Amino acid sequence: MKRILLLGGVTEALAVARRLGPEHVYSLAGLGKVPDDLACQVRVGGYGGVDGLARYIAEEGIDLLIDATHPYAAQISRNGAAAAETAGVACWALRRPGWQAGPEDDWCEVADWAGLIDALKDFRRPFFTLGREPLEHLHEIPAQQHWTVRCLQGQPAGPRYEVIGARGPFSLEGERELFARLQSDVLISKNSGSQSTEPKLQVARELGLPVLILKRPDLPVVAREFDSIEGLWQALATYLETP
Repeated sequence: MKRILLLGGVTEALAVARRLGPEHVYSLAGLGKVPDDLACQVRVGGYGGVDGLARYIAEEGIDLLIDATHPYAAQISRNGAAAAETAGVACWALRRPGWQAGPEDDWCEVADWAGLIDALKDFRRPFFTLGREPLEHLHEIPAQQHWTVRCLQGQPAGPRYEVIGARGPFSLEGERELFARLQSDVLISKNSGSQSTEPKLQVARELGLPVLILKRPDLPVVAREFDSIEGLWQALATYLETP
């Protein structure tokens, strides 16, 4: 019987995991709530890099590795592809398409944190929706700026920053109310492509706010790549049925 190791978070990967039987393994990094209603096995935590993951694949008799991690989880994706190659198994990837700017959007893509800070120099009230990374730079906030950071866990506000703890999905009306309260003059976002966080972009469009988009990282080449859950599942069903 073929055995699958699924790497991912709690969005697309969870939707795939809900279809997997008890012989397969769903591997989470350990962030957020761990599902407890799945038929498949659930593993939480890291592996100790490429060698540790390759060893796990070999010891557990894994036949196929599926990378369904976040588009910005580049290191995990690289480790997965390298470990699969070392262990001699195939690696497939579910890669969510990114958002595309429309004619009414004012988007500017930046390559990294340094480029982002440079692009922000003329703004006063940035709204960061990048996750935890801005928290590492709160001591570097320019005197003329006030930052709002939204991530999974909040923390007490400081003289020139506010940290909002929240988890999507976010409603359009809720985002409108938040933007009205913050009075931000620029939105900073990853290009995650997630429907659950897309309303912020619509509100920015409605308000005419510029959006700084952190460029997606380069991801490794794998044996097969899919842009939808259904596409992956159709291929997976065929794979599992093939002797």
